[in-house]
Amino acid sequence: MMKLLEKSAEEAGQTFMYKFRNGLVTLKDEEEACKKPKWAYDFAYYVKGADIRKCEEVACKEPFYAYKFARFVKRADIRKCEEGACKDPYWAYYFARNVKRADIRKCEEVACKEPFYAYKFARDVKGADIRRCEEVVCKDPEWAYAFAREVKGAAIKKCEEVACKDPWWAYYFAKTVKGADIEKCRKAAASDKYWAKKFAEYIG
Repeated sequence: MMKLLEKSAEEAGQTFMYKFRNGLVTLKDEEEACKKPKWAYDFAYYVKGADIRKCEEVACKEPFYAYKFARFVKRADIRKCEEGACKDPYWAYYFARNVKRADIRKCEEVACKEPFYAYKFARDVKGADIRRCEEVVCKDPEWAYAFAREVKGAAIKKCEEVACKDPWWAYYFAKTVKGADIEKCRKAAASDKYWAKKFAEYIG
């Protein structure tokens, strides 16, 4: 039993993460590093002389590490990393927002698969197609409200139409969005006694 434990400990000592955490990694460990996206990214970022293209190939199998590779590794192939990041709306949004030379339209296409990231894309990414993001956002009352409130150039009436499908967001639309049609929002809020009362108390 003791010999088995000693053997396990010896093998554990040879793993990439063991070497990495203890500052023992060398170029000879690249093959092992390129078995996992995280290791491949860490190797490319920290080890001088790493084969960037080889590490990139592995790192880009996961959107998070594709994003990190593009952002932090010198000589990263932005287009390849973008391809990897743009498998997920969350990372497509962050890629467009934080990576220089990101293809805004490509990232936008992926981010706009979900109302929340479409809203964030329009709000935070310079060069976003406001109308395109708005089309997606206006599938959900909550994000239609947020879009109208926070995105410059939002079509207030269009967002209001969607927000008013829910008494909650109709109330907040009237309360916080400049240019809201108070009467339209009041009628929407009136479908729920609680929000009708709140509307009367705080908006009039």
